[in-house]
Amino acid sequence: MTAPFPHRQWGSRTSLLSRLASRFASTEPGSFVVRKLTPLDRRLLTRTAGRYTVLGPIGAPVILLTTTGRKSGQPRTSPLLYVHDGDVLYVIGSNFGQASHPAWTANLLARPEGEVTIAGERIAVRAKLIEDPAQKDDIFARFVETTAAYAAYRNRTSRDLRIFALTRA
Repeated sequence: MTAPFPHRQWGSRTSLLSRLASRFASTEPGSFVVRKLTPLDRRLLTRTAGRYTVLGPIGAPVILLTTTGRKSGQPRTSPLLYVHDGDVLYVIGSNFGQASHPAWTANLLARPEGEVTIAGERIAVRAKLIEDPAQKDDIFARFVETTAAYAAYRNRTSRDLRIFALTRA
């Protein structure tokens, strides 16, 4: 059996602040604001080795995922919400409901090796695209439990949202 991933979450997903933030993130202006916070969150997560996130007070579980750019070959790091399942982390390429897939998903399709930074640890991972529709629906429901914004993101786009399982490499 593989060692479970550490888990770092602070704040509460059931607090008034969390519920308001989820509603706001579900809107197009809210998605715009969260996208604009992404570079700041990337810096904070990098500086604290994945211990703290801008979204922490609302109970959002966030990791840094580093992939290799499929065109550049350079490391590309993205802060992402995740669903923790012991020895598996799930990430979803919602891209806030935009028309195109986020670049990190194409990077993982081209080269499934990467690294996550979580709770003060950097861990080499291997990604597997989830293709089974029933499994995808179950995992997606868990993302919606994290924040209802994911339901809005899926309704905002016609593309199939890519979901990846990350396991220790």
